Amino acid sequence: MKTDTIAAIATGMTHSGIGIIRISGDEAISVADQIFRAAAKNIKLENVESHTIHYGFIYDNENVLDEVMVSVMKAPRSFTTEDTVEVNCHGGILMMNRILELVIKKGARLAQPGEFTKRAFLNGRIDLSKAEAVMDVISSKNELALKSSVSQLRGSVFSVIKKLREEIIYEIAFIESALDDPEHISLDGYTEKLTKKVDTLLNNINQMIISADNGKIIKEGINTVIVGKPNAGKSSLLNILAGEEKAIVTDVAGTTRDILEENIKLHGIGLNIIDTAGIRSTEDVVEKLGVEKAKKYALNADLIIYVVDSSVDFDESDYEILELIQDKKCIVLLNKTDLNAKVTEIDLKEKLKDGTVIIKTSTKENIGIEEFENTVKDMFLKGGISGNDEIMITNMRHKEALLEAFESLNQVKRSLLDDMPEDFYSIDLMSAYASLGTIIGEEVGEDLVNEIFSKFCMGK
Repeated sequence: MKTDTIAAIATGMTHSGIGIIRISGDEAISVADQIFRAAAKNIKLENVESHTIHYGFIYDNENVLDEVMVSVMKAPRSFTTEDTVEVNCHGGILMMNRILELVIKKGARLAQPGEFTKRAFLNGRIDLSKAEAVMDVISSKNELALKSSVSQLRGSVFSVIKKLREEIIYEIAFIESALDDPEHISLDGYTEKLTKKVDTLLNNINQMIISADNGKIIKEGINTVIVGKPNAGKSSLLNILAGEEKAIVTDVAGTTRDILEENIKLHGIGLNIIDTAGIRSTEDVVEKLGVEKAKKYALNADLIIYVVDSSVDFDESDYEILELIQDKKCIVLLNKTDLNAKVTEIDLKEKLKDGTVIIKTSTKENIGIEEFENTVKDMFLKGGISGNDEIMITNMRHKEALLEAFESLNQVKRSLLDDMPEDFYSIDLMSAYASLGTIIGEEVGEDLVNEIFSKFCMGK
């Protein structure tokens, strides 16, 4: 099938040492040949071996634009399975745009976001889960997210889903064959066998669904809000976790009047931390706005860190914070334990809901911080994260498909318990098969494909 030729800048639009203009399609090599002149005379890219790189210059008519290295990858041995050329030029924004404009002038068109990866998928080079992993690799924010994305890029999700679908389609084929040819294929005792198979499938799919909770945390991070009265030690905590002075710390209450945001890594996962203005009654207009913002962010947090100043008495501001954290995941830090205590752990336990974690800390002396970090990990990473290559679902679209498959298989189990006719089993097995197929792209429509790839960056 003939395809048009697309081109885009494949590297970041910033000043850098190297920039890459990627060209893919039936005319990719001939387009590049029109603007590239090799330093070695009489070399045409259409005549070179695939997967070779060539030194020379980009020309606009007789004017030299840049000194470049050009890579040639001929179909089908390329990412898109099409003829592909990559021009490695100097990385200035102006230079990259000039060469891209020249490539388009010679017959290519500007690629849509994600179109190179979309072509790799449509041409059978990668499945949909691998295609989505490409973008996850690019956007990974920590080591665990990167490791999981690379694993999916190598086919970890595809392999598991493919195996599950093979097991399901085998049962569908057996049922259909038995119904079509009952004289030669018996269904005696099949109910027990299918029940065991469905239980195994449900267990395997459930493990992946459970992993999605960890996967979401690893991929997106924990939205964390630090609350407390003014001068309780919130900004000091942020500075310790960030490893540098991000927030101004003084003895003057109300120093933090607006929201401070910082992304930090903690045991391999990300904390998207927001340090808020101290919550108290105030007539200061700016500080009052900061307090309202603090309350708003706390309502939408995955985790609230409530910093209590143990050296001052509980007051109305503390009770207001207690209302705020009532139904949220919360860790209470009883801070300033290096000073004489006016609020104790026993006092706090009487006021907090059962099971709320209380940690004694001193941000001044760096006491209790390691215990706090371990508590966050245990609170959010269900079962922990092992160092092996187990599958972890980080894509919420995949989780939704797994939930649909899980429900369909549960329906099969209900039909088995109710001794329903065998064709009922087949219908729900096929539904589970189709749901799993959406993960790897074997059961998806054009609209969904377009939506997925529209979220990719240009040139990928």
